[in-house]
Amino acid sequence: NMLAVCSDVPGGPENLLLKYVPRPEPKRGEVLIRVHASGLNRADLLQRRGVYPPPPGASLILGLEAAGIVTELGPGCHSLWTAGDRVMALLSGGGYAEFVSVPEELLMPVPSHFTFHQAAAIPEAWLTAFQLLHLVAKVKKGETVLIHAGASGVGTAAIQLCCLAGAVPIVTAGSPDKLKMAKELGAAAGFNYKEEDFAEQALEFTQGGGADVILDCIAGSVWEKNVKCLSTDGRWVVYGTMGASEVHGDILGKLLSKRGQLLTSLLRSRTLEYKAALVKAFREETLPHFSPDSASPLRPVIDSVYNMDQVSDAHRRMETNKNTGKIILHVHSSEQK
Repeated sequence: NMLAVCSDVPGGPENLLLKYVPRPEPKRGEVLIRVHASGLNRADLLQRRGVYPPPPGASLILGLEAAGIVTELGPGCHSLWTAGDRVMALLSGGGYAEFVSVPEELLMPVPSHFTFHQAAAIPEAWLTAFQLLHLVAKVKKGETVLIHAGASGVGTAAIQLCCLAGAVPIVTAGSPDKLKMAKELGAAAGFNYKEEDFAEQALEFTQGGGADVILDCIAGSVWEKNVKCLSTDGRWVVYGTMGASEVHGDILGKLLSKRGQLLTSLLRSRTLEYKAALVKAFREETLPHFSPDSASPLRPVIDSVYNMDQVSDAHRRMETNKNTGKIILHVHSSEQK
């Protein structure tokens, strides 16, 4: 058996339970990892509330990214990994547990100078940002990218990936501290959406041209401002609906007048083949830039670390938008085999 965080009854953070469950057996082409750390994501909160069920066949345990040590290879593995390797993994579930079984193609090596806490902050957040910028929006050098929730896990990754691609990141966030962090990471401008009209500010920054790309996890509540500050032929990428999924008004007419593209994307529900190709591209193009020897090293931003038995507090912190960067779950590996 192993310890895992379960959400058997949908509801608030207090419904999260720490209990013993059967340890997973690696299936064909899978690798078993002893988890040392796992990252929190907004999807975990939605799944806990019962509004975002895991895709068919995925673990019911929460957790979309983890870092740890390879302990066992399932049948048919291509000897990409050996027992003892330090790895980080993109998961469709199962990260809030002492062990998780993962398709071998969805593992990446942990950068040698990184802790497991740092490594656990990378897979879901950075692969999401990489996917949104390069595969969905197809960002180009010199373009301005407006990133909502610029101090979130995806936001802090997207800022740095924009800079790496030669694009110009500008962000929204809800506090001066969050905007300060965003600017330290390379944001060219930051707007406090609670105190100012980010659309006006973005238009002013771009001298009236607007943002070429908008990365939007807010959606409904900001659609008018998004369309207002989108450039002609701009790409508006929706990957979450934190600010409502309902839209009222002349959204299509206003978008059409700018010839704007409305794109949507999720990562969790993608096929294994898609995720494997994404991991491969990220590993080749981006992972080397986490090295301290890189010209401008990329870094995951960690807000806080909680033990497994504090998982309810970790969820509350994310739910109240207090975090700047990633919230990490430190997983205690029990001695039970």
